[in-house]
Amino acid sequence: MTRTARGTGLVVAGAVLAAVCVASVLVGTHPLTLDQAVTAFTDFGGSDADRIVRYIRLPRTVAGLLAGVALALAGAVMQGLTRNPLAGPGLLGINAGASLAIVIAMGALGLTAPAVFVWFAFVGAAVAAAFVYTLGSLGFGGATPVKLVLAGAACTALCGSITTAITLLDRSTLDNFRFWVVGSLTRASLESVGAIVPFIAVGAVLALAVSRPLNAIAMGDDMARTLGTRLIVVRAAGALTVVLLAGSAVAIAGPIAFVGLVIPHIARAFAGQDYRWVLVWCAVLGPILLLLADILGRVVAQPQEIQVGIITAFAGSPFFLYLVRNRKVAAL
Repeated sequence: MTRTARGTGLVVAGAVLAAVCVASVLVGTHPLTLDQAVTAFTDFGGSDADRIVRYIRLPRTVAGLLAGVALALAGAVMQGLTRNPLAGPGLLGINAGASLAIVIAMGALGLTAPAVFVWFAFVGAAVAAAFVYTLGSLGFGGATPVKLVLAGAACTALCGSITTAITLLDRSTLDNFRFWVVGSLTRASLESVGAIVPFIAVGAVLALAVSRPLNAIAMGDDMARTLGTRLIVVRAAGALTVVLLAGSAVAIAGPIAFVGLVIPHIARAFAGQDYRWVLVWCAVLGPILLLLADILGRVVAQPQEIQVGIITAFAGSPFFLYLVRNRKVAAL
């Protein structure tokens, strides 16, 4: 695909994202018109429609936008660093580690502010990432894709069991944990989202900074060294990127799975293998998928809602099975 075609496609994808954001504000249990949404910003009068737009739909849309960007970029960087098509913050236990740390903050310290959660999420994500990579590197062949996935499943199970034990011992933590167990955008506020924006911005900048070295790593470590890539520096920067992005996404929306796994593969279908383009496409496609899933969750079970994490898991599981069956993964 030529540079012009990629750029044109990206503009079209951006237009689709804008349309999805508008739909996210208008669609729900209480449908709104475009005029009502505009009035909520230009002539706020305190009506039900005004309050729904400003205090519910807009924060929810912004949260989905940011979490989608963060998860998609984190997944792409993880797949590039590990050369593992099955890598993703949800599949490799990073989201589970971040969620466990947040639940500990809730239960042991009584914290409730997302601005504080993010620091615990970073620690949990970093510990989980180190644990999974160390466990997956043991034995013959090093950190193969399948071994990393199995290590990620073990980490997710371990973190999940500890999280369950904490919530069963503390009723108030259990009530709050319902939000984190599946992933949801319903509790977002502009204040909480605003506190996370700087971390996602730094993570996005770091992701773009390592995009060129990721192209070299894709050709193998020896070739990357020959091209002058400092592997230790790149992997450290990439790991920091994943921790910032995945931790921020969990702090906003809880552990939403499969966005970080699915979107990089879709992005490559449009952008090719150049990570400089793949990451940009991920930043557009990630929020499209997450917001569409959130919109679907609002309408399929009215007047109730299905949380967005359930929708993405339902949609992503078949894609994961497809990758396992059709990708030539080492040691499979």
